[in-house]
Amino acid sequence: MTDSALETVLRRDRWIVSGAIGGVVALAWSYVLWLANDMDMGGMDMTGFRMIPAGIGIMLPANEPWRVIEFTYVFLMWVIMMVGMMAPSATPMILMYARVARQAMAQGKPFAATGWFAAGYLLAWSGFSLAATFLQWVIERMAMLDSRMTLANNLLGAFVLIAVGIYQWTPLKDACLVQCQSPLLFLMRHGGFRGHARGSLLLGLQHGGYCVGCCWLLMALLFIGGVMNVLWIALLALLVLLEKLTPVGRWIARAAGIACVGAGAWLLAFSLQ
Repeated sequence: MTDSALETVLRRDRWIVSGAIGGVVALAWSYVLWLANDMDMGGMDMTGFRMIPAGIGIMLPANEPWRVIEFTYVFLMWVIMMVGMMAPSATPMILMYARVARQAMAQGKPFAATGWFAAGYLLAWSGFSLAATFLQWVIERMAMLDSRMTLANNLLGAFVLIAVGIYQWTPLKDACLVQCQSPLLFLMRHGGFRGHARGSLLLGLQHGGYCVGCCWLLMALLFIGGVMNVLWIALLALLVLLEKLTPVGRWIARAAGIACVGAGAWLLAFSLQ
């Protein structure tokens, strides 16, 4: 294949991969909007009840134990929400993988499909989603979560905000953010791309692990603004995108940290009055 023909194919692949990611993100956000609309309940008083994020108006008494089907629905909600929030920031890495894969194929070298790397990345966030589901269950059992999946305890909310703000300034946050900001640096430190499916899946899992390490505590802010508050979800997704894809991402992260500590201190003072 000539260089010009290869470049044409690479451009086509870039559009295909970008379109696929865009389609997946659009579907994820459509699902989140559907759930949020269902859980709105037209302003009805939901005191004493909790909504199950199924999109079909299921609700149960607040004091009734979770069922397997409810745990499944909540886990699915978290997984799809994480896809909608995190996939855009992973696009540069996935596009780089697709380009290298096409070049390897053009040279007759074995190379795992891009989907294996993307699957590993999403597997990392699925693990996070499972932990978030367990956390939501615990908070709800402690009667600290209202029907809209928002923390009902101002003192706990203040501590969450302060913890998020402090984490934004930690060396661990820095280390994970650097790996997410620079796909090339990540590859250099982890031996480059793999030519087989298992290795590609594990590499995607590693990259996803760094992204979880970078953003896991930020996701706790969903319990502050409301897990099904679409505007709040969008703002957090935008913050993640700015942190990872802009040259001043580190300073944006620190500025967000200061804002969280300030908001947490205010809420703490208010709750102690």
